[in-house]
Amino acid sequence: MADTRNDGAARDGADGATRGDERGDEQGDERAARRDEAVRAAVERGLLGPATPIVGLLDVTGIRESAAELRAAFDAVVAPGTPVLHAFAVKATPLVPVLRLLREEGIGAEVASPGELALARAAGVPPERTVLDSPAKTPAELRQALALGIAVNADNPQELARLDALMASAPSRSPLGLRVNPQVGAGSIEALSTATATSKFGVALRDEGAREWVVRACADRPWLTRLHAHTGSQGVPLPLMARGIAEVHALAEEINRRIGRPQIDTIDIGGGLPVNFASDETSPTYARYARLLREAVPGLFAGRYGLVTEFGRSLLAKHGTVVARVEYTKSAGGRPVAVTHAGVQVATRTVYAPAAWPLRIAAYDAVGRPKQGPQAVQDVAGPACFAGDLLAEARALPLLEPGDYAAALDTGAYYFAHHYAYNSLARPGIHGFAPDGAGGVAFATVREPQTLEEIVAESGGARANALTTLRGPGRP
Repeated sequence: MADTRNDGAARDGADGATRGDERGDEQGDERAARRDEAVRAAVERGLLGPATPIVGLLDVTGIRESAAELRAAFDAVVAPGTPVLHAFAVKATPLVPVLRLLREEGIGAEVASPGELALARAAGVPPERTVLDSPAKTPAELRQALALGIAVNADNPQELARLDALMASAPSRSPLGLRVNPQVGAGSIEALSTATATSKFGVALRDEGAREWVVRACADRPWLTRLHAHTGSQGVPLPLMARGIAEVHALAEEINRRIGRPQIDTIDIGGGLPVNFASDETSPTYARYARLLREAVPGLFAGRYGLVTEFGRSLLAKHGTVVARVEYTKSAGGRPVAVTHAGVQVATRTVYAPAAWPLRIAAYDAVGRPKQGPQAVQDVAGPACFAGDLLAEARALPLLEPGDYAAALDTGAYYFAHHYAYNSLARPGIHGFAPDGAGGVAFATVREPQTLEEIVAESGGARANALTTLRGPGRP
C-alpha cells in the first residue's frame, strides 16, 4: 500500500499535534484491519466479483466511534448544561441509512436543499435536531422549515426580508439565525474556503456598513437569536477556522451589549474539520479542535451560548472504501496500467483535480486478501472514455493483475454517494459492515446497485418519441 499526500490536509494534520489521549494511530490500525477483513468477506460472499465489479463499503463500527468522539470532545469543553446540537452535513453522505445510524448516535442533520431535508425526514431526524442552510432557499423551502420548526440560518438581507414576511403571517417556533462571513481568508483549496473576501456565503462582515447592518437587523427582530459562520473545510488550517469563530463570537457579544439583552443565545460554528488523506491515522481529532477553540475563544464555552456544529467529511471519510475489480492490465510508455471499474463516476474530484484530492489506493488479490509482492510504479485507471480518468497516477503498488481489486480509501464522504453519470455508468451498490459476533463480518445493504433499466428511465426512456413529435416550420 502506498500513501499520497494532500498538502493542505497533511499540514492541518501535522502542525501542533497533541497526542496524549488521542488514539489516532491505534484506531487507524484497527480500521485498516476491519477494512481488510470486509474486502475479503465481500469477495467470498459475491458482493464483489465479475458480475459486481465495483462496490462501496461502510465501516459501521468506525462511524459509531467518530460520532462518540465528536460528542465527547465538545462535552469536555462546554459548561455543564450547555445545549449542544451536532448536526451532520447531509451533503457529505446523503444516504438515509447513514442518517438513521447517526441519529441513533445522537447526531442531527444539517440540510441545504429540499432533497437533503427529505432524506433527513425519511431517516427520522426530528425537526428540532435539523438545521437548514443554503444560499438559495425558495419561499416554499422557508415556509416548510418554519412550519416544521426547523432551525434556519438566513444567508443575506433579501432572505431575511422573506423571513420577516413569513414570521408576520405565521409566527414559528423555529430558531432563526443569520449567517455571516468573517472574511478571515482562504486555505489551500480555494473552492472550499468560505470565509474569503468575496465568498458567496453570508453577510460579509468587513464590507462597509455590514457590521452595523447586522447589529440593527438583530435589534429590530427579537426572534433573530443565532449567528452562524463556516470558514471552510478541507485545506483550511485549524487556526484559521478558530479565527473565524472568534470573529463571530465577538460579534455576538457586541450585539447583546449594544441592544442591552442576551438576544443572541446560540452560535453555529459550522463544520469543516479537515481529514488526513495521507494515512490511516485520524488527524486532527475532534478533541484537539475543541481544545484549540477553548483556548482561542474561551467565551464560547462559558455557558452564555448554546452551540451547533455541522461536521460532515470528518465523520464519514475514514469509514468508507470504494473497491473495484481490475478488468485488464496493459503497458503504455513502459508504465503498467490497471484498468478498473472505479473512476470519474465515483471519484469526480480526484479525477478532475488530482493535486488537491489524491486518494490512497490499496491493492487486494483475486480472493480479497491484501496483495503481496514487490511494488511497481503503475497507473490505476477508471472505465470512462477519456484519458484523464485515473484514480492514481505513477503509484507504487504490488503489481495489479486482471481479477485483482483496487480499493480507494477514505471515500466515505463525497465519493460513492455522489455519482457522476459519465458514460451512463451505473451507481455502485453500497454495503455497511460490522463484526458478526462470531469472528466474521456481517453486511447490510445500504443502497442497491443501479440497474440498466433505471439508467434508461432516468434518461427519458418513457419519452423516446418526445422530440420527434415536434415539427419545425415547413415540415409535415
